[in-house]
Amino acid sequence: MTVLITGASRGIGAATAKVFAEQGFAVAVNFKNNEEAAASVVDEIIKKGGVAKSYRADVADPAQVAEMVRSAEADLGPIDVLVNNAGVCVSGLLQDMTDADYDFLMDTNVRGAFNTCRAVLPSMISRKGGAIVNVSSMWGETGASCEVLYSMTKSALAGLTKALAKEVGPSGIRVNCVAPGVIDTDMNSGYSEETMNELKEETPLSAIGSPDDVAKSIYFLCNECSGFVTGQVLGVNGGLVI
Repeated sequence: MTVLITGASRGIGAATAKVFAEQGFAVAVNFKNNEEAAASVVDEIIKKGGVAKSYRADVADPAQVAEMVRSAEADLGPIDVLVNNAGVCVSGLLQDMTDADYDFLMDTNVRGAFNTCRAVLPSMISRKGGAIVNVSSMWGETGASCEVLYSMTKSALAGLTKALAKEVGPSGIRVNCVAPGVIDTDMNSGYSEETMNELKEETPLSAIGSPDDVAKSIYFLCNECSGFVTGQVLGVNGGLVI
């Protein structure tokens, strides 16, 4: 079994790569810029007896995505699971957002998922099976002030999930989505300690989530335990959004 994880050099993506490797998957670790971090993830998996290889590709570029998928399948075998984790964020008032900001978020967060889904589906359809998980955000469900563009792109992933699940379900392919809450990743590193403590207090489980919390939820949506689950958005947020 082979899994392709985009944006897997750090954070949720890296944690997901390690969880799948522990379960016996060969792991294709996608990265765009941080080759050293991606190599570290691969090395850690291999040292524990797993199989992994890194692939540089900008998911916003369909040609790079197509080549990545071709290379990964040649090296590791047909892709059974796709995890669309690559994502970026730009914060600020909507009226201050530029066209470049819009393109940056849409290209990575939405076009990237479109490109990777389109690239892996022909093989999955021909084999009558597979699983896709898109990584959204709780802000895609509720919206966030000063993160309108980010919220919009993450909401789009939920729509993609539901529509694609209907389209490819007859081919035995399941498509689901996770919507993380406040997770201890680089994306949230800009928050002050005071803000993080406030968010912790607002969360019913009184904790900040870890990348591993999300990774395990992603794996759940790809294994036999969720075999009759598709088109769903699973909130991994400690109860912050109910």
